[in-house]
Amino acid sequence: MIETKEAVLTKMIVNHFDTQGEFCQVGEGLTLFTTDEEIELRKILLKAFEGQTITYEFDHPINIDYNVLFGLIKKEYAETNFIEFSKQVMNHLTDASDHPNIKSGDVFITRFEDIKLGNTYCDAIGILKFEDKQSFMETYSDNGMPTVELKKGIGNRKPEKACLVILNDEPYTILVIDNGKGGDTEYWQEDFIKHRPKSDDANRTHNFLNMTKAFIVDELPNDFEVGRADQIDMLNRSVDFFKSNDTFELAEFENQVITQPEVVESFDRFKSKFQRETEMEISDDFHISKPVLKKQARAFKSVLKLDKNFHVYIHGNRNLIEQGVDEQGRKFYRLFYEEEH
Repeated sequence: MIETKEAVLTKMIVNHFDTQGEFCQVGEGLTLFTTDEEIELRKILLKAFEGQTITYEFDHPINIDYNVLFGLIKKEYAETNFIEFSKQVMNHLTDASDHPNIKSGDVFITRFEDIKLGNTYCDAIGILKFEDKQSFMETYSDNGMPTVELKKGIGNRKPEKACLVILNDEPYTILVIDNGKGGDTEYWQEDFIKHRPKSDDANRTHNFLNMTKAFIVDELPNDFEVGRADQIDMLNRSVDFFKSNDTFELAEFENQVITQPEVVESFDRFKSKFQRETEMEISDDFHISKPVLKKQARAFKSVLKLDKNFHVYIHGNRNLIEQGVDEQGRKFYRLFYEEEH
């Protein structure tokens, strides 16, 4: 996760990309802005990337040097010819945009300084494509009379397509935004950027939590007779383990969370299967990314839904809830507590 409070927008070129007319209008010069305008522009352009926890790096099936966008950014970083860089990026976007569902839009090509990644301040290149504009009212005085004019523009909405390439040590770290589907997504991520998940602690934390949730929710009930309350208890203990530790070790996790030997064996088999089928990196030890944990923990729902009548939130001791069936065959849960709030 990046921090942008101290970031500065140093360069920006605005381009218009029109797929219907097969026309790409390239900005011929840098956009000039005041200090106050820089603050507002930076907020608009970087807002979409704040809170992003999944990171990527450039990729190519043969050699990374054949990745067009990587080559352009690396060259610009060394030579700082931003206007020529912008033109070449737009040419590359044009070449990559051969899907019929691609939309026209305004493309902002930007340069930032002092974006914080971890404990390091970095330069960054941002490429943001806004495809839809929002309506807004502009008020002004016309000969002393208040007047309202309806206009369309780019406000606080996020771009439909964007990437932020953080120029730390290679491989560069990339944050990606893509609200498209199907071929619309393919052209932006596969043809224009061409990336793969980065091998870092953020992705290792994300992948292991994803795999753990899939095991508890989907696989565990297939291998063992387990109730929903027990699943929720294991989900809670998984999150608690990550919250209580700065580093992750598989043996400790299995000992404290999975506990039973036969369930550990099932977990290890599922881990290998999950890694093979998803092609995700599932590491046995890594430094836990707390921002990723905070975001992922929301998906570990601790709600026990009973028909349409009750929702029971289970946060603590599993031994304080019991399940049974009464003489009439009705299922029930018995809850034990000391205080009512």
